[in-house]
This record gives sequence, structure tokens and C-alpha cells, in this order.
Amino acid sequence: MWLILPVSLVAVSVILERAFWWNTHRRKRDNAKLDQVFGYLEEGNVVDASTIARQSHDSRLQVIYHGLNHHHSSLEGALQIAAGIEIERAGRFLVVLDTIVTLAPLLGLLGTVTGLMRAFFKLGGTELSEQAITGGIAEALIATACGLSIAVVALIALNYFSARLAKFQFELQTAGTNTEVLLRTAWAGREETTRDKWLGSTPVAPAA
Repeated sequence: MWLILPVSLVAVSVILERAFWWNTHRRKRDNAKLDQVFGYLEEGNVVDASTIARQSHDSRLQVIYHGLNHHHSSLEGALQIAAGIEIERAGRFLVVLDTIVTLAPLLGLLGTVTGLMRAFFKLGGTELSEQAITGGIAEALIATACGLSIAVVALIALNYFSARLAKFQFELQTAGTNTEVLLRTAWAGREETTRDKWLGSTPVAPAA
């Protein structure tokens, strides 16, 4: 039980910290500014889109902002790096919960073994008391119950946060893909317009 206690404290701390982080993330979401940024990108207005994205704390807009600041070198690479940083923040401490899901039942099983060993040692002693035997068995059952309880709570939290992380990753990928598509479409339209004007003002050579 002394080994299970710190594991339970770590599990509760991680769950509370992740719940607070996701709640803060939910409050920072700004769909109105995201649509506004996409509107500017559709027009090819990178300056205004970057300015609006910079003013928001929404993770999706922060990824777009970092991508727009490096779009001259590699837009796709900048978006991937920024998205990777945000995903790493969102998935922090999930490996700890994953470890607790496996570790807690094993510690409970260890308590079960030691409790049963104590009960059998009492059986082999000269003084046989019902209280000593039942105490060892109770210790074994309590350790098992505590270990399984911690593992169940940690597993539920792990699956919930993993689902939120997968959804968050999809949102970042969607925002990055939309940014690339809108910019390429806007730039392609500008290139075609410039080319058409140039061809229209250039005399066409007579056919041979």
C-alpha cells in the first residue's frame, strides 16, 4: 500500500493537470477569427491573415501564424513543426497515465502475494490465531482492490485524453491543409492573371 499511495497521487495530479489544460484550450478556441483568417488567405492577403492569427491564442491560429511567417522558405515544413509542438503539449504526461494503468494492478498483485505470504507464515507458526490469518488475507484483497481501482480510473482518463488528442491533431492538420490549399489557389490565380495580362499586351507573331 505504501507503493500504491504515491502512484495514486501521481495519477490524480496528472488527471487534474490535463483536465485543466484541456479546459483552458477549449476557452481559447476562436472559430470566428479562424474563418476570418481563411477568408484573407483565400484572397491571398497574407499580411492581414498573419496579423489576426498572431493576436489569437487558439492553437490552430498559432500554427497558421508560424506557417505564414515561414511560407517563403517552406510553408508545409513550418506548419508541420508548429503543429508538432502543439501536439506535444497536448499529449504531455499521457505516457505517465499509460504506465500507471499497467503498474497499479501489478502493485496490487504484489500486495496480494505479500498478504497471502504473511497469512501462510502465521499458519506455520506455533501461535495460530484467526485474526492474524484473516488480517493477511484482508491485506491482500485491499491491495488488489486499490491497485485495480487506480488502474480503472487511469485507463478511463487515458482513453478520454487520447481521444481529445486525436481530435486535436486532426483539427491542426485540417487547419494546415486549408492554409496550404487557400494560399496555393490564391497565388495560382495571381500568376494566371499576370500571365493573361502579359499575353494580351504582347503582339502575337503571324503564323508562318
